[in-house]
Amino acid sequence: MTHVALMGLGSMGSGIASRILAAGFPLTVWNRTRGKAEALLAGGARWADSPAMAAADADIVISVVVNESASRAVWAGETGALAAMKPGGLLIECSTLTVAWVQELHELARARQVGFADAPMTGNQQLAQSGALTLFVGADEAVLERARPVLNAFARTILHFGPPATATTYKLINNMMAAVHLAALGEGIAMAERAGLNMDAVAQAVSTGNTSSTVVKNNVAAIIARTFDDVRFPLRAMHKDLTYALQAGATFGAVLPTVAVVRELFALAMLNGLSDADYAAVSDVVRG
Repeated sequence: MTHVALMGLGSMGSGIASRILAAGFPLTVWNRTRGKAEALLAGGARWADSPAMAAADADIVISVVVNESASRAVWAGETGALAAMKPGGLLIECSTLTVAWVQELHELARARQVGFADAPMTGNQQLAQSGALTLFVGADEAVLERARPVLNAFARTILHFGPPATATTYKLINNMMAAVHLAALGEGIAMAERAGLNMDAVAQAVSTGNTSSTVVKNNVAAIIARTFDDVRFPLRAMHKDLTYALQAGATFGAVLPTVAVVRELFALAMLNGLSDADYAAVSDVVRG
């Protein structure tokens, strides 16, 4: 049986780990704080005191962390997981990171004869816990097929974008488009309120008309009600992803003026104390 190690037990990582364990894979976990692992340990997972210890006996090692610095910390260096992985193992990075770091990590893995896949996800905590995430995968076809049985434990849909780092590129495209949708929705709601429109009708119209999208439908009620305590995706995380998207755009020679403006809206929201609110709170920047 394939032995899996998973590093990072935040809201997404914990759900993914529970699905891997439920699928019957032997699982070792590591997190900066052990408390988040207790339920998994009670269910049969093993604890490791470092990323290297988690990876030492694993066939597949997965990371689900918040940003590039956290990813570097779990993979690189003498106590990092990559140094302990055995040749022929498989590294899967599920975090949303910079394209440059994912490319570098791929090269580091190749130097150690370790297979590599970047597999950032879209979905929420509930979808992670139910095994219904969508994964964007960048990997050689043979690597993806090796990883697929484990990925199927927590993903309903797997989209293969091409070689390593292509999935990270698309994940940043996905998130920057979602942020633009959200910013436009916030401005539309602000104008509708100032014009004195029937906001129930506005909510129905934007949710069903040609302006609708999943982002619009999932956020219009919260924006109208100004309720942002149900944090599905922290505002600071979207600001991070927009920063990474602009970096990637510069590398590829893509002009992203709308994304640049929207990133500044998220920066203003953070300055207004909304870093830990749901990302829909960016709408408050234009509402006064």
